[in-house]
Amino acid sequence: MDTPILRKSHKLDNVCYDIRGPVLEHAKRLEDEGQRILKLNIGNPAPFGFEAPEEILQDVMRNLPTAQGYCDSKGLYSARKAIMQESQRKEIPGVGIEDIFIGNGVSELIVMAMQALLNDGDEVLIPAPDYPLWTAAVNLSGGRGVHYLCDEQADWAPAMDDVRAKVTSHTRAIVIINPNNPTGAVYPPEVLHELLDIAREHNLVVFSDEIYDKILYDDTVHVATGSLATEDQLVVTMNGLSKSYRCAGFRSGWMTLSGQAAMKRSQDFIQGLNMLASMRLCANVPAQHAIQTALGGYQSINDLILPGGRLLAQRDITMEKLNAIPGVSCVKPKGALYAFPKLDPKMYDIKNDEQLVLDLLLQEKILLVQGTAFNWPDPDHVRIVTLPWADQLGDALDRFARFLSRYRQ
Repeated sequence: MDTPILRKSHKLDNVCYDIRGPVLEHAKRLEDEGQRILKLNIGNPAPFGFEAPEEILQDVMRNLPTAQGYCDSKGLYSARKAIMQESQRKEIPGVGIEDIFIGNGVSELIVMAMQALLNDGDEVLIPAPDYPLWTAAVNLSGGRGVHYLCDEQADWAPAMDDVRAKVTSHTRAIVIINPNNPTGAVYPPEVLHELLDIAREHNLVVFSDEIYDKILYDDTVHVATGSLATEDQLVVTMNGLSKSYRCAGFRSGWMTLSGQAAMKRSQDFIQGLNMLASMRLCANVPAQHAIQTALGGYQSINDLILPGGRLLAQRDITMEKLNAIPGVSCVKPKGALYAFPKLDPKMYDIKNDEQLVLDLLLQEKILLVQGTAFNWPDPDHVRIVTLPWADQLGDALDRFARFLSRYRQ
């Protein structure tokens, strides 16, 4: 008698996360063979020499003896108070201690929020390109991610006509990723106001992913979506320690709920969030001790993004090298840790961008992510992580240029 094949759940049929997808498996195989791979596929600061501030490490270690038990399912009081004060600094009104949920990274909270909100067939508007966990979480929760296009010719701002055209009677929420991963776009207030107007008109929950809000270049100012919303709009703001404080492995993120009038009529949804938060007992307690020190202490991220800082220098060398490649253009990122260059279809005519990044990996030992992994509709972009030292990035992009000069599909 044949043993039946154990198959994955059908709930995963439309779930995809190609940042750590099939091409990464080839990279692991090459590493197992002893080859060195430059991984420009994931925004993980630590492997590139970006370390958490010493005072954060010291506070976590000092509090380990008292971090052995579960805490409140929403998170430590001291950490939530610091997040509340950070919300006040960002001018997001009305965020109280009980309106804050701490999670094992923003990733857990995105999945939790989608599970609490969505029924089968519900739709969520998500930018294209997007951070693909948003689409995966919506689909895993029984919903359907509907992608509104961002306009490369307008600094990757959302195309408002396309946003409006994508709203249906099934639309429950809209996702805003600002600063944007993968494009590095930072939206001005007028763009956010227009998105909020659409959300208010159709009674949509607004999810604002602001994890890169402190990684900004060229005097760019980040405005929190929740600071512009009216009292009758529910805005769920996501943020955390992984990027601005180089604590990716701590898995310490949070979401805040704002819009006092909206929250009064959203109690059933909030009860769902409370239930899901309780079911996982609590987030990692030792890592929560980093939050108060991080938010209230010296903001060392500024040393990295201002003139003379590593992150700014790396962004600049990336732009210089990319835009020097024939047939390649890249809108200058105003924030975050990525570039999203376009490969001119007339010159390169890429039919399969996953094959492109696989061929680059095999030939040059450089790992990128194809643009379609971010739900961009055409195979004409790649995402490049700008975390390596400037000279290392420069060398990698010179090799990318040589690869493209001879590459055809």
